[in-house]
Amino acid sequence: MVTMSIGSSYPVGRSTPGPQPARPLPHPRAVAPLGLRLLAASLCCLLALTLTAVVFVRTYPGQWLDGALLPRAERGGGYEQQTVLVGPAKTVLAGFGSPTLLAALLGAVLLVGVLRRRLVAGVVGVGMVLCAVVVAGAAKSALPRPDLQIESSTTHNSFPSGHVAAATALLLAFMLVLPGWARRWLAVPGAAGVTVIAAATMIAGWHRFSDALGGVLLGVALFCLAAAALAGWRGDRDADGGPDGGSLWRGLAEAAVGLVVLVWALVVVVPGLAASVQRGALVAIVAAGAMTMFLVGSVVFLVRSADFAVAPSGRGTRHWPPSAEPQKIS
Repeated sequence: MVTMSIGSSYPVGRSTPGPQPARPLPHPRAVAPLGLRLLAASLCCLLALTLTAVVFVRTYPGQWLDGALLPRAERGGGYEQQTVLVGPAKTVLAGFGSPTLLAALLGAVLLVGVLRRRLVAGVVGVGMVLCAVVVAGAAKSALPRPDLQIESSTTHNSFPSGHVAAATALLLAFMLVLPGWARRWLAVPGAAGVTVIAAATMIAGWHRFSDALGGVLLGVALFCLAAAALAGWRGDRDADGGPDGGSLWRGLAEAAVGLVVLVWALVVVVPGLAASVQRGALVAIVAAGAMTMFLVGSVVFLVRSADFAVAPSGRGTRHWPPSAEPQKIS
């Protein structure tokens, strides 16, 4: 005899399913969307940029440290360093500042974006580079540099460096259009190229150490904002999903090796660098290179598995996790 339960929507006489095994909670790294983590990284970079400006531009110890690393020339009062590398440094800056070369590099970003089906990411990368130039120029005009009666300092504000910000943003623009495996191969030589630009601005007397550091921070902050917008547009999460301690340690090891190679190249391989510049300038160049390598390596590791392929229509494809696939209601 089958008894009926009034008000029940389940078939009568069938056994109810038994208890299901508890599913493990997802790791926090898998829960937090990539866009939010990139946004947090951009806020950290903007905070570091603000602190760098306050300390080096507005305080006595900061201005003194800038002057100690790159002292003014005894004759003429400029910051041009007394070294035979001034000529090559100005040549590097003139070449990188050429509108033709800059247009060609931005065109290369768009071309790679088209070939990799990341046209929207390429357009965002080009806008990121142009924004870095505009923001750096506006900041130099708007930020006052007080006269704190420091012999090796002037009231002319040059924070942040537009050349370094543009070089950093250009390197990271390629990270938006390249696949994950190619980003790792470009990180070290790209960071070395940014370091060369930063060193050239300091040797030629165009910028102080803090200006170069501020330029790198500005470029990285803009990249994180752009990447967060693209990732949020697509609803991206990490392609590798859950926690992977091995990838973290591998990334740290790669960053450490890249940093050692970069410093070794600056001190040993670059002809006459250590012997041709004063100790303060050498410390400033090595410190700028180390910070560049650290920041570039950090953001490359953060987006190591991100796919910024966005359809021109602006609608990305959201991938449902297996446990959240919509069920057909019969």
